[in-house]
Amino acid sequence: MSADGLIVVDKPGGMTSHDVVARIRRLARTRRVGHGGTLDPMATGVLVIGVGRATRLLTYVIGAGKSYAATVRLGQATVTDDAEGDVLATTPAGTVTDEAVRSAFAALTGEIDQVPSAVSAIKIDGQRAYKRVREGESVELPARRVTVSRLDVRAIRRDTPDVVDVDIDVTCSSGTYIRALARDAGLALSVGGHLTALRRTAVGGFTLAEAATLDELERRAPEVVNLPLDAAADRFFPRREAGADEARVLSHGGPLDPAGIAGPYAVFGPDGGLIAIVSERDGRARAEIVLAPA
Repeated sequence: MSADGLIVVDKPGGMTSHDVVARIRRLARTRRVGHGGTLDPMATGVLVIGVGRATRLLTYVIGAGKSYAATVRLGQATVTDDAEGDVLATTPAGTVTDEAVRSAFAALTGEIDQVPSAVSAIKIDGQRAYKRVREGESVELPARRVTVSRLDVRAIRRDTPDVVDVDIDVTCSSGTYIRALARDAGLALSVGGHLTALRRTAVGGFTLAEAATLDELERRAPEVVNLPLDAAADRFFPRREAGADEARVLSHGGPLDPAGIAGPYAVFGPDGGLIAIVSERDGRARAEIVLAPA
């Protein structure tokens, strides 16, 4: 069986994130596998998978900032805001200038109130939005405050008549929909827009450079973990060392004196093993999750 830890996978197109989890359960020979933030089936790139006790770190991974390389097609709006959905409207975009394209995307940077794509996994009254759309309902999702810290227009291509393809690089907060950025740029330019390609290049500090393909994981199974639990926590969180007494208290869920570290942070014992993820409040350092084996 595989060790506890994280795997940075380069997800192929055409698979759901759950398909990847199912494949890794088989390779790692354990049911305790989860992912740190869904990627749409058409999207490729960084999908962080947790195995064993490391599945408990995934909450933090899901909340981490993300980076993407994407292509937006201006001139066509789709039901899903990406290439998977039917085209709703076509408006010739050939006359849209490069300058207008750049300023439409520039307006989508910083803190923005973004209405998620109607075809999304967000739940409305207990039912996922995409299910309602597929059943013919029109769905109005409330806007959410997200942060787009970087949006670079890499290329503006006019290879096909009446459409403009724009390659962008985006770094954003968790919960930002890249296809909603495509939709909103298209709306701002009055020609419609949707996403035709999406590749996630980073989740937190985990990048494509260390991502393994499913074929590579298949070859090394069941040893599929590339970041054992302790190393993964050390990479993702600030670090605090605990003495033997502190380690004992913390491993039983007791609080420690604060160390003045902005949390959440990882606490390691004298043996270098991970004990818990901790945050400080009300003058105490308390475990959010205890990971030391009992």
